[in-house]
Amino acid sequence: MALLPRLRQLMRRPSSASKVGARRPTKASRRGDTLHEDALRSMLSDDPNNERAFLALAEIVRRRAAESVPEEDPLSAPNVEHERQHAADLAVWSLGEELAGNPRAWYPLIEVARLSVRDDHEGTIRRLTTAAERDPSGQALVQGLALLCQAGQPVDALNLGVGHWRPREHVPEVARELVRAAIAAERPLEAKQHLSSLDLYPDQRAIAALRDELTIEVAQAQQTTPGT
Repeated sequence: MALLPRLRQLMRRPSSASKVGARRPTKASRRGDTLHEDALRSMLSDDPNNERAFLALAEIVRRRAAESVPEEDPLSAPNVEHERQHAADLAVWSLGEELAGNPRAWYPLIEVARLSVRDDHEGTIRRLTTAAERDPSGQALVQGLALLCQAGQPVDALNLGVGHWRPREHVPEVARELVRAAIAAERPLEAKQHLSSLDLYPDQRAIAALRDELTIEVAQAQQTTPGT
């Protein structure tokens, strides 16, 4: 069962799916995990975009959720493993949604989008759009573009980037992702336009190597794409 339908199914149960990733005492709970979780939650309260803290906390709730799936007949082991993976993903989803309630949070939205990218296209784009709007540095946009391209959706990446990229203000890595998305979408002329937008970046020395790298990639794309 896909992740999103599974999430909806669990949300209709009397016990809400939003509690999957919540810290609660269990027979399998570990005091070290509890102390570590409290510290990580405190860090994320101060900075909801602390990637290392999020991933560390996600690992704790992921493991706890997987351990909560009961052992069954050995013959059904593959199904048990599948359920554990679902439970772990739902725990991270729940954690991401919880932290995304902070209006400064963009990284948790990226992680929830990563889980939803195969099942919920509209929701994924909405999350990535919100993340990009919340982050003035452009890092959220970089990660959102890369996520969509990795999922085989370069046109959606281009739409997201064109609507949110600010070449003067954002980190120049946005240009790399946009150029590569355009190349993946077989739009080398559009890739060339995005490359040209780097002219607006205030520190041209800092992006010299990036410009050279992308110039080569665009030239190669133009040579291999018919009609360009």
